[in-house]
Amino acid sequence: MNDQPTWFKSSYRDSEGGNCVEVAVTDAVHIRDSKNPTGPGLHVTAPAWSAFVAAARPS
Repeated sequence: MNDQPTWFKSSYRDSEGGNCVEVAVTDAVHIRDSKNPTGPGLHVTAPAWSAFVAAARPS
C-alpha cells in the first residue's frame, strides 16, 4: 500500500511547465512549492481550502 499522497501541479504554471504550486488531498489538503518539494508546506482542512479557492477565484 502506498501511503504517499498524489501531488497535482497547478494548471496555471508557466508555458514551459516550470515551477508552480502543487496540491495533494488526503485527510487534509497539502500545498507545496514544486521547486522545493521536501521543504516547508501548508496543510489545511478541506473546508478552509474551499473557502480560499472561492475567495481567490476571479469575479
